[in-house]
Amino acid sequence: MDHAARRGGHFVAGRIGAIDVSGQEQFDVPVEYDYTGLSTGVEAEAKPQVEPIHRIQDPFDPAEIDVQTRSMTVGLLLARLRRGVLDLAPDFQRFMGVWDDTDQSKLIESLLLRIPLPTLYAAESGDDSWVIVDGIQRLSTIARFVDPEVFGVHPLRLHGLEYLHNYEGNTYSELPGRLQTRIDETELIVHLIRSGTPEPVMYNIFARINTGGRPLTTQELRHALIPGPVRGLLAELAYSAPFLEATLGSVKQARMADREMVLRFLAFRLTEPTNYPRGDLDLFLRQAMKRINTLAPKEIERLTDDFNRAMWAAHYIFEEYAFRKRFPGQERRLPINKALFEAVSVNLAKLTPEELTALREGRDMVRARFMALMENDSFLQSISIGTGDAEKVRRRFAMVNELFRGVAR
Repeated sequence: MDHAARRGGHFVAGRIGAIDVSGQEQFDVPVEYDYTGLSTGVEAEAKPQVEPIHRIQDPFDPAEIDVQTRSMTVGLLLARLRRGVLDLAPDFQRFMGVWDDTDQSKLIESLLLRIPLPTLYAAESGDDSWVIVDGIQRLSTIARFVDPEVFGVHPLRLHGLEYLHNYEGNTYSELPGRLQTRIDETELIVHLIRSGTPEPVMYNIFARINTGGRPLTTQELRHALIPGPVRGLLAELAYSAPFLEATLGSVKQARMADREMVLRFLAFRLTEPTNYPRGDLDLFLRQAMKRINTLAPKEIERLTDDFNRAMWAAHYIFEEYAFRKRFPGQERRLPINKALFEAVSVNLAKLTPEELTALREGRDMVRARFMALMENDSFLQSISIGTGDAEKVRRRFAMVNELFRGVAR
């Protein structure tokens, strides 16, 4: 395998983060990194050699692809924002490497100096609404400076300017009228993917866009392109005490790794793993987000209760090793594994209070059996490589279920 190797009998893959165990043997695991090169605290998955990212499985008519290039003034874009027909994906900018006041001021200075800004990318989403996928931070900065009431934030005062020192400390309203007009009439190029474009193709297009020098993650794309209550629910559960306790707060919010984990739980709680349709996890998760948007409040409450109960149970049973691979002889924590998170959390959510009590009381046996399970190549591959494959999904869920039921009897 080009992307995988074995160290001491254990499967490893991708970019390696070596973790020393008891000062002796090392267990190497692949780690996901954020846009700054820092670990997200989540184990990365090795991709099968034959599985391209964002593959389009179903045929489509190229004539249906409709991409328009528009030149829009800042004033027109902000007018759309005020009318609620321009979606900046609330809360999304927090994960895009939020700029400080100096960085934001330099962007405004670029507008004042008539320096062209990079192209914006947007998707049309019915009723002539647009969702900004690339350019969120730029538009957020401009909106904060020109019309801070849109976000309900303090106005930006220019700070750290390189050339226009005379306007240091100014807000938009304090600039001379000619400079306000210059900003308002600055034209930005927007590539708009029209609503008739097939959804898989739209995702494929946006997946190729580099934002700040790196491509968007699938969860960042899902967040940007699927508005609705699901955004708030994923954020709420990702910031919840049960999730933070179970994961020891080690899953970084950058790149939305935490929200993807929450979404995986919800998706497999709504759809039995045995009914997982095919090996397209991204499509499965997109469909789950849309379905969650249609759920009644009582159903959301039930899912939330299931999630919280599963998180607390995992924390009590596995403590600091919850959702992490742990091999015999290993003491130090490895990063959280998303496939293991799915299988463990969803299976815990299905257990009765009596069964959960039995697992807590027999947690030493549960841990021992999990370490033994890591010696099973079939299970290990199901949580390490090509984890969206339907057969591997069913395998890992079934094996974890069997382990829990065996101890809880």
